Amino acid sequence: MIRPAHYAGSFYKRNADKLVESIEESFMSSLGPQALPSEESKIDETIPFLLVPHAGYMYSGPVAAWSYLELSKYKQPGTIIIFGPNHTGMGAEIGVPDKVEAWETPLGNVQINNELIDKIVESSGKISRNDNSHAREHSIEVQLPFLQYVMQEKFQFVPISLLNQSLDSSIMLGEVISKACSEEDVIVIASSDFTHFMTHEEATKQDKQVLDAIEKMETKEMYDIKYRLNVSMCGHGPIAATMEAAKKMGRTKAEILKYATSGDASGDKRQVVGYGAAKFYAEK
Repeated sequence: MIRPAHYAGSFYKRNADKLVESIEESFMSSLGPQALPSEESKIDETIPFLLVPHAGYMYSGPVAAWSYLELSKYKQPGTIIIFGPNHTGMGAEIGVPDKVEAWETPLGNVQINNELIDKIVESSGKISRNDNSHAREHSIEVQLPFLQYVMQEKFQFVPISLLNQSLDSSIMLGEVISKACSEEDVIVIASSDFTHFMTHEEATKQDKQVLDAIEKMETKEMYDIKYRLNVSMCGHGPIAATMEAAKKMGRTKAEILKYATSGDASGDKRQVVGYGAAKFYAEK
């Protein structure tokens, strides 16, 4: 069973050539890193985990490109785990695929690593196989074309959708991943946007406080700030789970690579959405 590319034609281009063109425009944008991934020899070191936004490419693509340019510098991992928030309310509290074996994109199909999913599900009774968790969710789907563009070889992935984004649940998920994947060739990506529908100035001010906590790798502090300021970020659970897994898997440092809002892209700064890119890396 293959999951179709539901958001091709809306969040990103349906035509493969135009999709690649839009991805390259994201890398070369004035808000992006203004460089394309290189074919030069790759770094053979611990690959960072990443934080990436998940809006329409015209808005968040340039910020996402900062994280994906970082990924392109390293030797390719075998499997990519993507944590995404569940916006639809469908499915399990923490859901992984059940009968779906691959996800379609305009650039081809991406295979699910079902053997790794079995290990993850066996590690915790709180993670469930449930295709409804992913049926209409965009937060993970929009990452795949970027990954297909930067990866030189085919890869497998594990999508994990978080309906339950509580602090305890996210910490648990990070611990489960660190144990189940201790001997696996994997990296983790957190898919999240930040403040929604405030002015550019208001969003930037409060998102900076959240990003400061992320850069310090302080999971609880990030939650405290989110709830004290009522920050409407949508992927605090995925970020927390990624940070917890990162700390247990040798990636104890973080760096914010880029922050911008939809207003930076559109010019309309009255009601914006904030986007952040970050890496969680091993100290040399």
